[in-house]
Amino acid sequence: MTMITRRAVLKTLAATPAVPLLGMPMIAKAAEIELRYGNNLPLSHPLNVRAQEAADKIKQQTGGKVEIKIFPNNQLGGDTDMLSQVRSGGITFFTPSALVIATLVPVAAINAVGFAFKDYDQVWKAMDGGLGAHVREAISKLNLFAFEKMWDNGFRQMTTSGKPIEEAKDMAGLKIRVPVSPLSISMFKALDSAPASLQFSEVYSSLQTKIVDAQENPLPIIQVAKLYEVQKSCALSNHIWDGFWFIANGRAWKGLSAEHQKIISDAINEAGLKQRADIKGLNETVQADLQSKGLAFNKTNPDSFRAKLRDGGFYKEWQERFGPEAWGQLEAAVGKLA
Repeated sequence: MTMITRRAVLKTLAATPAVPLLGMPMIAKAAEIELRYGNNLPLSHPLNVRAQEAADKIKQQTGGKVEIKIFPNNQLGGDTDMLSQVRSGGITFFTPSALVIATLVPVAAINAVGFAFKDYDQVWKAMDGGLGAHVREAISKLNLFAFEKMWDNGFRQMTTSGKPIEEAKDMAGLKIRVPVSPLSISMFKALDSAPASLQFSEVYSSLQTKIVDAQENPLPIIQVAKLYEVQKSCALSNHIWDGFWFIANGRAWKGLSAEHQKIISDAINEAGLKQRADIKGLNETVQADLQSKGLAFNKTNPDSFRAKLRDGGFYKEWQERFGPEAWGQLEAAVGKLA
């Protein structure tokens, strides 16, 4: 019987070349900087698809030193919760719609003035130009950093479980869900409807249980949130254009090196431009998909809505509230409103 001594084993191991242990899991090196990003949209939405691409690019270009972890679909709470978290530093990034961040930075809601924009050319002229710069400066005063390129949330359309909306008069008494936004509430009150401010996470259940009868959102969100399951018709009103500001906690942003700031900014702004194109393409196909799922569409008479808002003093009121500088930047892109 051959005896295997400890000395023999050690001698054999010493003479054996070092080889990897096959089948053993490799331990990934943790990123030096981990940044958390929360949003309220499903993983399939173009915002999350492009954000993940940006996160992958940032990780690659920083040699794995910076990693952005994405928490979609209200995993970290509703809009108000995440806005509070990004201010406190609980999360690093958040993409509130302009209507949401306007609860803290009122002028941020200016892009949501009812029937202000006729098309996307006017939208990007304003938001990539003087008006966008004016809003970013206001956001920075809350120790938040807003990236240069706004992401698209689309023109908003109105849906209802009752009769179709065609004229301004059809809004009378309508219980409609709107974002937690003074401007939205003001506009729908001026249209004689009964707006209810609810978190986005509550929209589906509120429509299902008839707490509200109607809501308004861009078509891609109506699609991915499956709101067509609890609504009958959609009015193509284009009444508001809304976008997402990609914002960062100011303290966390300033704590990054200039090199990392540039890599992150370039990746996020580039992803934002791609997301804009995604939404444009999506809008071209989503209506047909929603129709196939049973949502009926109808056109509206925008002039009747503008006349109602103008006659009710809506434009004049918000011109005064936003101030001459911001309103002037808006009208420079879209023409005279008030």
